[in-house]
Amino acid sequence: MNQTYLDRTFRLLFVILLAVVAIVSIFYLSKITYPFIIGFLIAFIMNPLVNFFQYTCKLPRTFAVVLSILIILSLFAGLITLLIAEIVAGAAYLADVVPKHIDTLIEYVENIFTAQIIPFYNKIASLFNNLETGQQDTIIANIKNVGEQVGTKMGDFIQTFFQKIPIILSWFPNAASVLIFSLLATFFISKDWTRLAAKFGKILPSRVHRSSKTVFFDLKKALLGFIKAQLTLVSITTVIILIGLLILRVDYAITIALITGIVDIIPYLGTGLIFIPWIIYEMITGQTGLAIGLAVLYIIVLVQRQIMEPKILSTSIGLDPLATLIALFVGFKLMGFLGLIIGPVTLVIISTLNKANVFHDIWKYIVGKNNT
Repeated sequence: MNQTYLDRTFRLLFVILLAVVAIVSIFYLSKITYPFIIGFLIAFIMNPLVNFFQYTCKLPRTFAVVLSILIILSLFAGLITLLIAEIVAGAAYLADVVPKHIDTLIEYVENIFTAQIIPFYNKIASLFNNLETGQQDTIIANIKNVGEQVGTKMGDFIQTFFQKIPIILSWFPNAASVLIFSLLATFFISKDWTRLAAKFGKILPSRVHRSSKTVFFDLKKALLGFIKAQLTLVSITTVIILIGLLILRVDYAITIALITGIVDIIPYLGTGLIFIPWIIYEMITGQTGLAIGLAVLYIIVLVQRQIMEPKILSTSIGLDPLATLIALFVGFKLMGFLGLIIGPVTLVIISTLNKANVFHDIWKYIVGKNNT
């Protein structure tokens, strides 16, 4: 084999091996270092605010970091308090209204049983009694078999559910410890941000350092753009739902719109988790006008989400709308709902590495210095 092609093959295999080792290492290390990764991301996001307090307001770096963390925590606490207050008010309203709706639903079910199910049962029983003994035994055996399977599935589900309870309860102290370590990591990383960045820059070769700065800057821009895009989409959904509910004269429209807007973070299923059961219930209880209005509102929200999501994501992140749409679809097919987030993020990383000429440099390394 030609020595040039042999060298290229060796360098290609070396690059692939290095990439695989890096990905596997990051995957396994992230499982035990994720509080510090969270801390780094928070420090990364709030660094402009810290710099503002430090350089514009002339505050010491440590005090600027503490003040920034307190402001962020206060904003989250305020939003959660507002949401809880709205939910409590809505819950009080539902506590008064829901029993009446339950009575209506029970009455509807009773009418269904009386008018439809009991006559149907009598008809089936009459047909069953006219069958031969062997046919009756076969049907009974099949019914018992189905019943046993359903009972087994239900038993397994209940057993699994109760086995998960200790795991769920153990999540709370773990979440508290992760929160504490993440906040501490945020404080120390943000406080020493400049020193850590300078030390990191000295470790890397100058060319790699320049490429890393480009990648870091583009990823920062893309990350903030992605968060901005999601907040924009949720805000648009919330406003549309609020306007629609006010037009339909639904009580506690603000509470319902806020909750539905938050649930809309779950892609595709988001608003459907609220609207679909609500529409079905209004149809059952005879509120056909309201059910049609809610259905129209749900379709509007669904359509605007599908149209606006690729456009807003591409504008905020700086990607082509078609590429963003493909990333969303491929991510969803490969990883489910989580892929709707990972897909665009992966596209951002690939695009950023391409802009920083990382792939070009890797290709030059593979083909060799004397080749183009």
